[in-house]
Amino acid sequence: MKLVAPLHSFGRGDLAMAGGKGANLGELVRNGFPVPGGFVVTTHAYDVIAQGHGTRAYFEQVELPDELREAVAGAYAALGGGPVAVRSSATAEDLPGAAFAGQQDTYLNVVGEQAVLDAVRRCWGSLWTDRAVAYRARLGIDDSEVRIAVVVQNMVEADLAGVMFTANPVTGDRAQLVVDASSGLGEAVVSGLVTPDHYVISDAGTAFTPGRREVVIRGAADGGVTRETGSAAQERLPDAALGELVRLGKEVAAHFGRPQDIEWAYAGGRVHLLQARPMTALPPPPVGRLNRVQRRIATVLMEYLPERPYPIDMTTWIPYGPVGLMARVAASFGMAGVFDGFLREEDGVVYQLVPQKPRPTLKLPAVPFSLLARARRFDPARWTEDPRFRAYLAGVRELAARDLAELPWAELVRVPRQALDLVGPVTGLRTDYLPGTGLALLRLLVAVKLLGRGRLFGDLLHGARTRTTDANQALERLAELARRTGALDGGPRPAEFEEGLRAFLAEYGHRETSSPILVTTPTWSDAPGTVIDLIKVLAAGPPARKDGDDALGRLLRHPWLKAAGRARMRRWVEAARAGVAFREDSHFSFMMPQPILRRSLLEIGRRLRGQGLLDRPEDVFHLRLPELEAIRDVTAMAGADRERLRETVRARAAKREELSGVRLIDPAAVFPVRETGDALVTGAPASGGVTTGPVKVIREPSEFARLESGDVLVCPYTNPSWTPLFQLASAVVVDAGGAASHAAIVAREYGIPAVMGTGRATSVLVDGQPVTVNGDTGRVTRAL
Repeated sequence: MKLVAPLHSFGRGDLAMAGGKGANLGELVRNGFPVPGGFVVTTHAYDVIAQGHGTRAYFEQVELPDELREAVAGAYAALGGGPVAVRSSATAEDLPGAAFAGQQDTYLNVVGEQAVLDAVRRCWGSLWTDRAVAYRARLGIDDSEVRIAVVVQNMVEADLAGVMFTANPVTGDRAQLVVDASSGLGEAVVSGLVTPDHYVISDAGTAFTPGRREVVIRGAADGGVTRETGSAAQERLPDAALGELVRLGKEVAAHFGRPQDIEWAYAGGRVHLLQARPMTALPPPPVGRLNRVQRRIATVLMEYLPERPYPIDMTTWIPYGPVGLMARVAASFGMAGVFDGFLREEDGVVYQLVPQKPRPTLKLPAVPFSLLARARRFDPARWTEDPRFRAYLAGVRELAARDLAELPWAELVRVPRQALDLVGPVTGLRTDYLPGTGLALLRLLVAVKLLGRGRLFGDLLHGARTRTTDANQALERLAELARRTGALDGGPRPAEFEEGLRAFLAEYGHRETSSPILVTTPTWSDAPGTVIDLIKVLAAGPPARKDGDDALGRLLRHPWLKAAGRARMRRWVEAARAGVAFREDSHFSFMMPQPILRRSLLEIGRRLRGQGLLDRPEDVFHLRLPELEAIRDVTAMAGADRERLRETVRARAAKREELSGVRLIDPAAVFPVRETGDALVTGAPASGGVTTGPVKVIREPSEFARLESGDVLVCPYTNPSWTPLFQLASAVVVDAGGAASHAAIVAREYGIPAVMGTGRATSVLVDGQPVTVNGDTGRVTRAL
């Protein structure tokens, strides 16, 4: 294996020998791009020197064998023996999700054979700086798996230099290129020492913002660099050079098949490319203007997706769970494509949410007749008596009773599919009973509007008993038990409380903590601390509940209603409440296979960890279900298959880490920013009333215990697991969701104002800020 080789010897497939930077530069050279000449001190040379050592001090002092010294000296002489740039090129660099930008060292304007050798050693040592080791640890990259090459290139004494992004790094727009430029070497731009000239180039033209050139870095005559004070009046990039950069940038991005982060230099009338690596943490492309239906769909999906799905989600609970169920129900109602391809993936990881445009099918003209027929036949008040539902519950109980730890691999790996198969028949229940729900709600709405009592509609639905209200009342009883027994005062919890908690989790433990459409997020049983936090919140103060029957009494006292009319209206209200209960309770029941699926996947993960294929059982979430099902015998995987699986997990984990700060969709596309006047935020009015209180921002279930009685609960999303908090909150303000969401329904039940779909409340409002929430107008203002 070679110790040193010219850049043109390498291509994108030579990462293991040339590192990320060297492999990419070699690929550019071989394809005719204007890259300065150079050579690579390969990872084989690093291995010869390292001999198992891994400290910076070792590499700064180690002696190079004569063979390596001669090889580097010969390659340097072949370049002309003049100034060169010496850059680290680690094998983990520039992979999707792990750019390693700035993690290893670069030395500019290195002059002389001995100086080049010293720079090579320092580059090797930079693999073991504290920051590099910590960065790898954060990405889950094993130190033993990383090696480093060194790229040595002819130095370009630039007149101007900088960085080019072949997509807009702020907006994610792939139709724009962004160029930052300043005088002298590009190090001033890369390291943030200057405010560069800034160009945004698109088909519509070029937007230019001048920089300030606070510092100019240039090569010194005897090696190294100097810094001097710059001037904004210095030369700017010629139009022809900018045009050449744009052309090259598009060609490089097209060649690598993804947006690129390119360092460049302009000298002597020519453009040179110094580096090219995939852009990281790039926001998804703008979704463009959404129509009303797309915004409504996106509102639901944003509430359901508080975090990025894993690959295992994309092949299990998303297509087969609630989203898949809703898509199949919509198709039965004559609308196709409601959720087709709404999540887009890159490098095997979800990076964007794009709400789709539903398409009417040939079934649509006949749908009204079909809906009416089903509404007459299937009464939502009696859905739990349906034999299909009873068979479903029996199947869930049977699969849940299996001891996963005792199953052989061949049986265990089939359990996820068996859990998903349980959900299939549920579609028929939803399809059959939802028409009756819709008809009952529509009938009641029309009736109360004709009576001039339209404002009572939401309150009339409060009397519906649902599994959500059952769970909340059970939590209230546990909170009362905790107050009475001192169960939360510290020390061992009383047996009476522990028994109550076990019974609660047995009944309600399959409820989701954050998302109903992801299998990777824990349930209440998986994270009982969430339940304890809810009990603590409720134990801190008595809940207050609004009595919905008062609305029914006011309606029945309407002067137009006689005895027969009052009886009919009472039946219609009860039917509408039964419809609300069906919606809530069917969701409650249809989540039952999710914890079985999750437990089976984690057991698979434990087996894979036991064979050294995963570092943690949860790493199984980075794999797709077909990839797991393809493993016939986990104890007899071939070496190449084992390495391929580990590399797949590592690459997807790194990509997920890269995207950790990137939103799936810009909230402004779903909730357009409107003129708010004196309001801090606005949204959809979802539960009437006006109240004033201090803000408490709760971003995730682990923060539940922070809520205090009278706080205005401000949160990014809600689901049924959050609703016990509404018993103490004075109002609810949510980034996502609409008037038909779980949060809105329960807020109306508790009689507290709710504003949904603000898009930005959690980023605008701060803890302790006194605000007034108007649930009738959807406005949140400063409290006077």
